[in-house]
Amino acid sequence: MSARLTSELWVAAYLTRLRLLDIPAFVVRKGDATAGAVLVKLNTLDGRAQAFQRQFDLMSGERAWVPLAEGDEADVDASLNRQSGFDPDLWVIEVEDRQGRHLLDDPSLT
Repeated sequence: MSARLTSELWVAAYLTRLRLLDIPAFVVRKGDATAGAVLVKLNTLDGRAQAFQRQFDLMSGERAWVPLAEGDEADVDASLNRQSGFDPDLWVIEVEDRQGRHLLDDPSLT
């Protein structure tokens, strides 16, 4: 069994990495500090957005970021609101980047 970071520590580290690359990001919804799930919304500032969730792959035993929703920003926001209704401990982070950078494909963030 491997040690896992708390949600709050992971979010703080993620926001710091984004800030170092001058990519604006904000905590839109603060969830449970210890074990709340984290969703990341990528807003490309053109009316479009994507939302990502971390998923566990049973075959490989790895955790990876996968798309939860994408399309018009209003539709992605509606999806995130539904998820928030299901999970009161949920974190939602919004990343704003016209180039579509979110850093979730960095292996250290899986």
